[in-house]
This record gives sequence, C-alpha cells and structure tokens, in this order.
Amino acid sequence: MAPEEAEKYIQIVKEQQQRGFQKLKGSEELGGEGARLSYKVDPYALKSGDYVVHKKVGIGRFVAIKHDVPKGSTEPIEYVFIEYADGMAKLSAKQASRMLYRYNPPNEDKRPKTLSKLSDPNSWERRKTRGKVAIQKMVVDLMELYLHRLKQRRLPYPKPPEMVEFASQFPYQPTPDQKQAFADVEKDLTERESPMDRLICGDVGFGKTEVALRAIFCVVSAGKQAMVLAPTIVLAKQHFEVISERFSKYSHIKVGLLSRFQSKAEKEELLWLIKNGELDIIVGTHSLLGSRVAYNNLGLLVVDEEQRFGVKQKEKIASLKSSIDVLTLSATPIPRTLYLALTGFRDASLITTPPPERVPIKTELSAFSKAKVLSAIKFELDRGGKVFYVLPRIKGLEEIMDFLQQSFPSVEIAIAHGKQYSKQLEETMERFAVGEIRILICTNIVESGLDIQNANTIIIQDVQQFGLAQLYQLRGRVGRADKEAFAYLFYPLKSLLTNQALDRLAALEECHELGQGFQLSERDMGIRGFGNIFGEQQTGDVGNVGIDLFFEMLFESLSKVEDHRLVSIPYQNVQIDIDINPHLSSEYINYLENPMETINEAEKAAEEDIWNLMQFTENLRQQYGKEPHSMEILLKKLYVKRMAADLGISRISVSGKVVSMETSITRNAFKLMRDSIASDSWRHSIAFENSEIKAELLLELPREQLLNWIFQCLAELHSSLPALIKC
Repeated sequence: MAPEEAEKYIQIVKEQQQRGFQKLKGSEELGGEGARLSYKVDPYALKSGDYVVHKKVGIGRFVAIKHDVPKGSTEPIEYVFIEYADGMAKLSAKQASRMLYRYNPPNEDKRPKTLSKLSDPNSWERRKTRGKVAIQKMVVDLMELYLHRLKQRRLPYPKPPEMVEFASQFPYQPTPDQKQAFADVEKDLTERESPMDRLICGDVGFGKTEVALRAIFCVVSAGKQAMVLAPTIVLAKQHFEVISERFSKYSHIKVGLLSRFQSKAEKEELLWLIKNGELDIIVGTHSLLGSRVAYNNLGLLVVDEEQRFGVKQKEKIASLKSSIDVLTLSATPIPRTLYLALTGFRDASLITTPPPERVPIKTELSAFSKAKVLSAIKFELDRGGKVFYVLPRIKGLEEIMDFLQQSFPSVEIAIAHGKQYSKQLEETMERFAVGEIRILICTNIVESGLDIQNANTIIIQDVQQFGLAQLYQLRGRVGRADKEAFAYLFYPLKSLLTNQALDRLAALEECHELGQGFQLSERDMGIRGFGNIFGEQQTGDVGNVGIDLFFEMLFESLSKVEDHRLVSIPYQNVQIDIDINPHLSSEYINYLENPMETINEAEKAAEEDIWNLMQFTENLRQQYGKEPHSMEILLKKLYVKRMAADLGISRISVSGKVVSMETSITRNAFKLMRDSIASDSWRHSIAFENSEIKAELLLELPREQLLNWIFQCLAELHSSLPALIKC
C-alpha cells in the first residue's frame, strides 16, 4: 500500500476507533483525541486475598487498607498493603487507585503461578514487554483485515421508495435505540461504498429482527439476493415464517427455506432457484454455506447468533465479509466480536432500551430440588402459561418426562431435541407454540431466537454445563409478554462446581436487568479468558499481565497505531558498503547445471520477497545439497539486502567497530522492534540515533564475520515485522 493511501486508511481507523471508545463507555466525555480508557481497580472494592497487578512492580496479593503515619507528618493516612514474593509493600490509597489493576488470568484458576518480586522489577518489565508485543501483533492483524475490507468497493444501494410503507407495517413503536440502529444500517447500505459489517447487539425481544428485515428489503429492492443464516432449523423456520409474512404484500419478492429436513428433490429445486436468481431471500442453517449453494447475485448476509456456529462456518462467514454486506444479530456476542466492536474495527449498534411492556425476568439460582421444580411448574400452569424444561444433553430427557407425567397426569408434555425426525420436531414446536403442549422438555435447541408467546417459566437443570452466553439466551426464551417471567437455574451441590462455573452463575444473577447482554459478554471475557478470544498462541504472553492491564495496554496500542508504521523500500535502493565479493569454486560451478542462471534466479527471488528467497534456497539445497562457504556468503548478502529493504533500511555502512543503518522508521517503531527481540544480548547491542540504527561491536571483525553479524542482527529485527503495519 502506498504511504499516502496508508495514511488515509489509518486516519479512518482512528476515527472509527474513537467511536468504538465512546460506545464502550456510552459517554460523551471520551470523545477527545486523547481519550483513554482505564481498567484500574478501586482499592476499596478489593477483598483480602484478591490478586492485583501494580503497573510497575507486578502481581501481588491484596492484604488490607490500614491507617499509618507517613514520614515527616503527624497525620495518619490510609495505606494499601500488598504482599509480594519477597516482602510487603505499602502505597497510599490515592497512589493505589492510579497504579493497581485487578488480576484476572486467562484460565479457570484465579491464582497466578508466582507473585512478583519487589527486588526484581526487571523480570516484571520483561513480562509486560512480551504482553505488549503480543498485543501489537494482534492489532496489526486486525488492521490488515480491516484495511482489506475498507479497500473493497460496491455501489451504494438506492433508497427504496417503498421503504416508508414497509416500515409502517412494524406493529410496535420503535424504541430510541432501534431508531438509531435503523439509521445506522440505512447509512451503511445507502451512503457507504465499502461493504457493511455491522453487529446489532440487543437483548432477546428488543427488535433486532426488524432491523434485519429493513436491511433485507433495501437490498432485495435493488435486485440482489439476501441470505439469512440461523444456527438451528427451529430458528431458521421461525425466521422463514416471519419474513414470509412480512414480505407477503410484495409478490415479486420470493422467499425460500433450505434445511436438512427437506427431500432431495425439494433441495435440488431450491438450489436451482437460488442459482438462477428465482429466490430473493434464502433462509437456512449452515447448509447455506455449502459448496453446492451457488448464488446468482448475493448482496447481504444476515447472521443470527454467530457464536453458535462452528469454526469452519465462521471462517466461511469471514471470507464472505470482504465482498458482501454482513449484518450480525446477537444478544450476547462472542467475545471476539464484542472486542472488535468495542475497539472500533467493526461497527456496532446497541439496542439496550426495552420495549415499554417488557418486565425483567426474575432469576433464581439454587441447588436442585424436586419440590422447587414442581412448585414453579404448578404456579405457571395455574396462571395459564407454558413451561420450558431444559437439560444439557438428550440423555435424561425421558427420566424427567416420567417424573413430570406422574406429577401432572392431565397436562400435555412433550420432548424436543435436534436428533428427532424433522416432521416430529416441527410438529412438537408448532403444538407448543399454539398451546396444545404446556410443558416442553428439551435440550438447548430452543436456545436462539424462538418467540413462544405465553411461555413465561423456564427451568434449566445442570446449569454448570452451559456457557454463559447459552444461559443468557435460554433465559431469554421467556418474558416476551407483559407478565412477569421466571427462570429457575438448578445446579448440583456447589462443592462439585469449578470456580469458573461459580463465576459464570454469579454473573448471570447479577445481569438480571433487561438489555444487559453486552455487559454480560464483557464479563464472559474475564471468566473464559483469552484462549477463545485471541487464540491459544498469544494466551501466555497476554495472560502474564492479567486481563485488566491487558485491555488498557490494548487501547493504548490502538490509540498509537500510526506510530508503528513501517515503510519498506525497493530492493534496488538498498546500498551495502561492505567490500565482500565471494568467488565460487570451479568445482561448484561445474557442479551447477547453469551457474549464471542460478545466481540470476537467486537475485530475482531476493527482489520479490523474503519468502521467494527462502524457497529458492530450499530448492537449491534439495537439488545440489548444502552449498559451499562461498555460495553461503553470496546468499547471505542477498538476505541482508532483502531484509534491509523490508525494514526500510536504505544503507548499511561500517566505520571501525560501529555499524550504522540508515532507516526511515520512527523511534517508536524501532523501540517496538527492539522489544520484540527475544535475546537480551541482541536487544542491548543496538540503539537508535538520528534516523540510524547503530551498534558498537566489541572489536573490529573480519569482513565475512561482519556480514554474518549484520545478517543475524537484521534477522532479529525482521522477526518483529508481524507487530508493525507494513506500507
């Protein structure tokens, strides 16, 4: 990417990121250029034994807050006492509020492996540096993905003249948040030239589907196809029915449902209709992402509850995002999605205002009790309602069925799970929806999106086996009317639960207000850790500093993204002032089939990029074996020149014991590169002065050894490239 183009896109990212900051806290005071988010902990909120992170010292254990008299004063002040591996530290409460973070590690065990030492601050600095470099690599990955999407182009959609009429069919008064979401999506589609990638985050029943319907109408009115992707066939069928009813007045717009429950002939017909553009809106599960589904003119993908899809499906969804508009609906977004939205790399519209008639769900968390189960069901049946009874697996459904049939012999009870035949499952759900079935015993197939009127009690057994997002979704199956709804969450004995399971349940109990799915997902980050968010590879380095300090470092890195740019230079522009010209032996020349051609190929590979040069070297060794010393020197010169070009180094010169490398990189970019170097000796041997990377050797080296030293030095610097934005 040209520097001018890179500058433009980085500016766009910065503006986007500022909007992300504002959304994170929902306040206007963060709007300034220097806005910084703080994850520091209030020392008065700490309990004895809590692990904390001091920004300069490291990980310790909070002991207490006590009064003490500082030196040179007679007035006592409050001090925070923190235990470290080699002693106790105290700092004033005021200082503690500026320097302390809560330690939340990226795993179930909330204990750090070791406490930091007061006598060894360098060890903590090294841990922090590793975390910072890991963060910077993630930021660069995000930047490259985001910039790739920004560079894609499509014509803005025209505003459909019938949109006002279509919107008027919505039977409810939109909430302020809904209106904003409508406006955000309309702007994405009708004013922007880059494809939309927007997350609509709203609690269950808060009107996310209506936002999707209006986006679909805009796209299909322009002659494009829309795909609606749901995680289960039950939810897909419900989406199909809602969309079919809403578009019934527009006979020219055709809606189809593709599912595994259809016969082969039905599927083949649908695939033909999709391919030939005879279907405008296609609803289904992950089968829509299969290789057999060929779209005629796909313009929009609507993904409902992305966290329910597998890795392969998510990768397919991600591959579509660069070329078509994508709208993701979620009540508890997957943490990575949440993270992207918060930092502004992805647009997000939050619908946190409940519809006027909605009442919060009353949640009760307790050990399993048959008496409590029967009491809860009896209360709901007596007021004419319906009950969900959810278990984590199919095994056990029949046992609960027998128990409830004995207790309520005159009540219609049924079982639903994903392994049932299609017709049976559809019929069961239909009968439950219309009220013929009063108690539905099921697995989490009912987790997403189902809208069953007058179902106002849900009982979830063995809650410890569900994820936090799953529990939140399941609880959202009830409480969609003006009646008070109840969610009973039962676990076995608490002594059998892990700390992670206990934290998950506590979080769910805390988030009982309407519209708290977004906060819940942020809490889920702290509980589940980094493995699921950023990939296992970076978990160790990032987890070393704790989640709260990690987030602050992340936002700091994002706010300084333009400081970490590296402008490479053309290979031909690199000048190496070292007089070394190796001569290949006549024996090796005779051994090579065409020596001049081989050397020219090596030069061409070096001109391309480092990977081509490595591939050339590998092929050479496979064909002729390990190269002799003279050929190794020749190749090293090519590697030095190639790596220098990648690092923006235009000239390498030597004067006595001093090696100088003229470069266009900034001091901040150099510091990040140096911090990325694993070896202490290499890290301490180089410095940055007046646009030059300099190193003073212990003694003057012969030319071949000097070339070898420069090669190793550049290789160390080159390994830091993943943490820099290349342009």
